[in-house]
Amino acid sequence: MESAGQDINLHSPTKGLLSDAMTDVPVESAASARSGAAEGLSLAEEEELRSELAKVEEEIGTLRQVLAAKERHCGELKRKLGLTPLDGLKQNLSRSWHDVQVSNAYVKTSEKLGEWNDKVTQSDLYLSASSTLEDWNEKLTQSEAYKKTQETLSQAGQKTSAALSNVGSVISRKLGDMRNSATFKSFEDRVGTIKSRVVGSRENSTDCLHSPSGAGGKPPEDNAPF
Repeated sequence: MESAGQDINLHSPTKGLLSDAMTDVPVESAASARSGAAEGLSLAEEEELRSELAKVEEEIGTLRQVLAAKERHCGELKRKLGLTPLDGLKQNLSRSWHDVQVSNAYVKTSEKLGEWNDKVTQSDLYLSASSTLEDWNEKLTQSEAYKKTQETLSQAGQKTSAALSNVGSVISRKLGDMRNSATFKSFEDRVGTIKSRVVGSRENSTDCLHSPSGAGGKPPEDNAPF
């Protein structure tokens, strides 16, 4: 008798026959080949679930097609109304921010922050720090160095204003002296003379154009046949 691990000779007259030492292998049934999720279900229940699954998948596909058609129609309406994608983004952001503000998490966070603020402002450390800062401010404003600095800045501002005022007065006085000088008056007279000559020449030219004897000084001939 051959052992279980011995090779089978294909040219042996007993080829195709199983060895006596080999045990029969049971064939798995269709029910045992089902997945673990289907264990405990009868064949009728499994078929019913598969049929329902197919219907649900078909409904999902139909809804996707309807949604795509609705989105195309929505895009056409926005295009006709002149609404840009930026307007839609603004509306979505505003709606999202409003949803955040009315959400329970935002309300609770705001309440917590308010409570923390009250606790901080009413704590001994905060009050002590505020009092210390007020004392430092009072000491600084009452110190001699601060007063001297403030007086120095005030005097500098006054001196600057006075200097600017003096400069304006000097400029005005210089302009007045220049207008009263003989040179400026002579120049003004010359400008007036040139202006009067230009105006007079324009008036003479206008009179010549409107004069009836302007062309050669001859009176117009009578071209009547008789």
